Amino acid sequence: MDAITADLADDVVAQNATLHRKIDWKGAFWVASGVPALVLFSIGAIAATVGKPSWIVWMLSIGFGFIQAFTYAEIAGLFPHKSGGASVYGAIAWVKYSKFIAPVSVWCNWFAWSPVLAIGSGLAAGYMLNALFAPDAVINTWQITLLDLGAIKDGLVLRINATFILGAAVLLTVFAIQHGGILRSAKATLVLGITALIPLMLIGLVPIFTGDIPQAHFFPFAPLAYDPAGNVIDGVWGIEGWKLMAGGLFIAAWSTYGFETAVCYTREFKNPKTDTFKAIFYSGLLCIAVFTLVPIAFQGHLGLGHLVTPAVTDAAGKVTTPAVYNGMLAPDIYSGMGVAAVLSNMLGGGKFIGGVLVVMLVLALMLSIMTSMAGSSRTLYQASVDGWLPKYLSHVNEHGAPTRAMWTDLCFNLILLLMSDYVFVLAASNVGYIIFNFLNLNSGWIHRMDRPNWDRPYKAPTLLLLSGALLGYVNLSMMGLGADVWGAGTLKTGLIFASLIVPVFIYRHFVQDKGVFPKAMLEDMHLASNETGVTNRAGILPYVALGAGVLVVYFFHSL
Repeated sequence: MDAITADLADDVVAQNATLHRKIDWKGAFWVASGVPALVLFSIGAIAATVGKPSWIVWMLSIGFGFIQAFTYAEIAGLFPHKSGGASVYGAIAWVKYSKFIAPVSVWCNWFAWSPVLAIGSGLAAGYMLNALFAPDAVINTWQITLLDLGAIKDGLVLRINATFILGAAVLLTVFAIQHGGILRSAKATLVLGITALIPLMLIGLVPIFTGDIPQAHFFPFAPLAYDPAGNVIDGVWGIEGWKLMAGGLFIAAWSTYGFETAVCYTREFKNPKTDTFKAIFYSGLLCIAVFTLVPIAFQGHLGLGHLVTPAVTDAAGKVTTPAVYNGMLAPDIYSGMGVAAVLSNMLGGGKFIGGVLVVMLVLALMLSIMTSMAGSSRTLYQASVDGWLPKYLSHVNEHGAPTRAMWTDLCFNLILLLMSDYVFVLAASNVGYIIFNFLNLNSGWIHRMDRPNWDRPYKAPTLLLLSGALLGYVNLSMMGLGADVWGAGTLKTGLIFASLIVPVFIYRHFVQDKGVFPKAMLEDMHLASNETGVTNRAGILPYVALGAGVLVVYFFHSL
């Protein structure tokens, strides 16, 4: 009996040994509906860093993400019996060319998606604390410092405070819901999705109808810059201006490309051949609406801001204390903690309505956390089943939920939640996300060459497939040029974490499995040398693609 037939059978014992086929594309759509809420994670940081062009950053980024989605829809359709999303399907393309490249794809996807749990719960805790208490209240200011991480980034520490405690409670709540399996998760996200997406759509649409988008908040179309005294001025489109633009596109990609998570649930679709494309396509349309309208409304309401406190300089004229601004340049906008209050004020209605909107935005963040935990835990699960990660992650409970992978996610994110700078965590994890996207966008044409006769429930137009591969290099150029906008050690930290898969994979493959992939993986990933219909037609091209990618990052980072 093949894998899909076994899945669809009424054999409860077989069902309890693996993930369950219990949802259609609409269920995956609602699980992935947490992605639009990711706009809350970096909308403030991008606005405060890029300045007036920030709205264009979001429009370009979601446009890139939508083009890339067609490649992911095709490769997911090739493997309807696999979970874990695009990284797993892409790994199948690379594994015949290198044992070590394939697990990099899976690992980078996981450590890019997983921090949504920590950042989202931290922001949700910040929203609630800011809504209930004054900024200088003891509950908002007390802190116990555990470890100074200044060697990685100035001012970065591990600490325990009210944000950590409340954020941990949010994480445990989401874990309890996810423990009941994908069907219960899909039902919960349906309720959360309807509740949480309402304020985001209102925020995006109301200012357009009321005309609250002054032209002066968008033009002149110049990047953010500072004069020698530390005051904000309109910059020019030189290397510094383009570096800010690249940095904005780099970090926006972490949010706007995220709806590719809709293909993580192929293994749990009732009809994977038709549900896969529908899930990612309609999720993409929803994201286009939110990621276009909300940033325009946000910028139209706030504007760049005005000087509140001038910069302080020393005798040599060097700025010792930066100037403080309101508007998009306010410190709590950069950190994200003040975004909820601004979005609530945009719709008016007084303190009560503002409080209701804050609650709804907290629910939006919980929705994004649920989306991330569902997707990233399944990536860990499938990577373990396929022989990339340690065996203990292969376990599922009686509801078909990969609980050990979920516990791993939870513990990892409790550590991240201790960190004092969530923007840096987001940016460093996004290095892995860009690597993942590059490898998997190129896997599309590798699959086309190596598996030309395979059944493709959805076949992307060749032009879109090649456009996706080209965007893989565009993403790398943005990372090379703009990653360190978010801190001098961002690119280095992300690359170091990406390399950690090497000892992990060596332990699993050469210690636990004695150098042999699991039998199911050999069959499912079609590694048998005598298999018909699968060859290495791509030849040297995958290695050329990798080498070109390394050169792109090096060249743009050197600028």
